[in-house]
Amino acid sequence: MCRSIKTLRPPVQPEEATEEEIRAAALQYVRKVSGFRAPAAHNREVFDRAVEAIASATAELLDGLEVRGGAARRAAG
Repeated sequence: MCRSIKTLRPPVQPEEATEEEIRAAALQYVRKVSGFRAPAAHNREVFDRAVEAIASATAELLDGLEVRGGAARRAAG
């Protein structure tokens, strides 16, 4: 796995992850999986859609996680 993707949930990160941190993790994931740091123009749209889809899935995951039997991290929005 990409070592530059950091854990975004407590207790590793004491506060709630920001949208910027979630998107950065998604971008790193897509870069790793695709093998491209920056895609060519003809791949830009699919690359960007993948980043957005993974960022959305990550936010949904973090919203629903319960850490050590506690309540969900964020209120559903």
